[in-house]
Amino acid sequence: MKILLPILICFTTAAIAQQNKKATKNTLIALQKHIDYLASNKLEGRRTGTAGEKLAYEYIEQEFKKIGLQYFNNTKTFIQPFTVQEGKQMDSSSTVLVNNVGLKINTDFFYFPFSANAASLKVDLNTAYKNQCIFIQKVLDSTKDNPHFDIYDFIYNKTVSLQHEGAKFLLIINSDNGLGIKASQYADLNFDEKDKHPKVNIPVLYLTKEANNALKVKANSPIEITMQCSVAQKVKTGHNVVGYVNNNADNTIVLGAHYDHLGYGEDHNSLYTGSIPAIHNGADDNASGTAALIEIAKILKQGEYKKNNYLFVSFSGEELGLFGSKFFVDSSGMQPQKINYMINMDMVGRLSDSTHGLTIGGYGTSPTWGTLITSTDTYFKIHVDSSGSGPSDHTSFYRKNIPVLFFFTGSHKDYHKPTDDADKINYTGELAIIEYIKNIIAKTNNLPKLAFTKTRETSMGKSSFKVSLGIMPDYTFAGNGVMVDGVSENRPAQKAGIKTGDVIMQLGDYKCTDVQTYMDALNKFNKGQSTNVLLKRKNEELLLPITF
Repeated sequence: MKILLPILICFTTAAIAQQNKKATKNTLIALQKHIDYLASNKLEGRRTGTAGEKLAYEYIEQEFKKIGLQYFNNTKTFIQPFTVQEGKQMDSSSTVLVNNVGLKINTDFFYFPFSANAASLKVDLNTAYKNQCIFIQKVLDSTKDNPHFDIYDFIYNKTVSLQHEGAKFLLIINSDNGLGIKASQYADLNFDEKDKHPKVNIPVLYLTKEANNALKVKANSPIEITMQCSVAQKVKTGHNVVGYVNNNADNTIVLGAHYDHLGYGEDHNSLYTGSIPAIHNGADDNASGTAALIEIAKILKQGEYKKNNYLFVSFSGEELGLFGSKFFVDSSGMQPQKINYMINMDMVGRLSDSTHGLTIGGYGTSPTWGTLITSTDTYFKIHVDSSGSGPSDHTSFYRKNIPVLFFFTGSHKDYHKPTDDADKINYTGELAIIEYIKNIIAKTNNLPKLAFTKTRETSMGKSSFKVSLGIMPDYTFAGNGVMVDGVSENRPAQKAGIKTGDVIMQLGDYKCTDVQTYMDALNKFNKGQSTNVLLKRKNEELLLPITF
């Protein structure tokens, strides 16, 4: 027996090595299969609420079933629907007749998004024309030298003023009407579904240039308008995919990755500059993280780490503002106090073969991370960022006082462009990240529940800014402005007196109607610069001085 033992050990070691090699090969094949499908043209960019999103979540659902994951919270389904308010829309019942001539919606007319609804309104402008009608070119011509002039703000403010004077409606006409201004030099205005102006009490009607050229409406001419206006919120449904491994443990580890992407760039979050609409396949962003999530689920379902339960969540609505993850933490029955920690994988498919650079966010959200993650890794060149916030789904968990980690291999020239395709993914690099994450889970398997620590706010992630206020925006806020969801200590916002729940309306001269315009405004300032921030606190408007 003493003679045979070394031979047996050698044989066993070789067999394990062979098994590991086979497992590695199988994982690489599976990663490529997942990403090839999710980032294929068939899914048309996986935009939230589309047929492409449905194909994606059905694929993820089938993979979860194959792995043997369970439903979470007795839902009897892996699919978790949620609603996304994506703006405003005119109902097809909206109509306009001018002197008994019917007009075509969007082609000949539209009602402004802030219009009041009107079931049936008939007005005769023979006598009240001047104060309830605006020739748009005259306004534009008089303000052409004002770089801060916003025609939509002008129309909104004019509407508010007129309704106080008792006006029944406001008509905006695109025509020079003999006023000495060439109509051709101005493009038609458009119905802006992202408009954030509050609703007014009267309908506001716009007649396009083509409509008015046909109708030949002129100042002081007889005009009778019959209108029916219906403008409402435009809502669509997104879908998270949630799978569960129940080890009957006291605490649960959440692993997540968003699977939605930009579609054809319809939501104006693309960096593509071409004129022809193109599918944004989002192989790295974030088919890569979704594929990693599926493969980690396989490992943990079959593995030896049983001291925690595991929740695997593939989020949608991330590209629109963390809608899926915010809904999950608020509405799924998840108990934050029972969550050990959350790991988020977003853009983990483009590891550089030369630098092996890997960014890990959330490093400061628990003192345990400092004992497990070091910058002296033998394979990765690790850059750690302490913040628990960033432009991805871990932020929603951090807001619930849950320790998080955010894995990210860096931005690149294909980010948010149609060129983010599967043939550019570094599958070997992604496999190494999966192994790294598995080792973190293994090391925490026998540890008590991780302690949580608050961190500074940051913009770390897929974009960068020259300055920061030190706030966390509520990405799902549907009103006008940017709602503050959190304020970091000793940062400009706190020093200026900004509080959670405030709604930022303007930075200096730059209006902030939503998170995107807020980000654009931030990039107008440099470190050390001072300005004012206009905000709403409940029903009060405040103007606060702030220094970046």
